Amino acid sequence: MPLVHVELIEGRSQEQLKQLVEDITNAVTKNTGAPAEHVHVILEEMRKDRYAVGGVLKSDEK
Repeated sequence: MPLVHVELIEGRSQEQLKQLVEDITNAVTKNTGAPAEHVHVILEEMRKDRYAVGGVLKSDEK
C-alpha cells in the first residue's frame, strides 16, 4: 500500500488538486506496480501565514 503525503500552500482549485492526485497515483502505479486502488494520497494544505521561507511568511510576499 503506497502512501504519498504532499504538503503544499493553499490556493489551488479543486480541479488542480484532483489532477494532482490522479497524476501522483498514475506515477506510483507505473513505477511500483501497485494497483491504483491501493495507492493512498494525502494532501495537506498550509495557510500562507503559517509557512515561511528565509524568515518571510508567504502571506507577506508581494
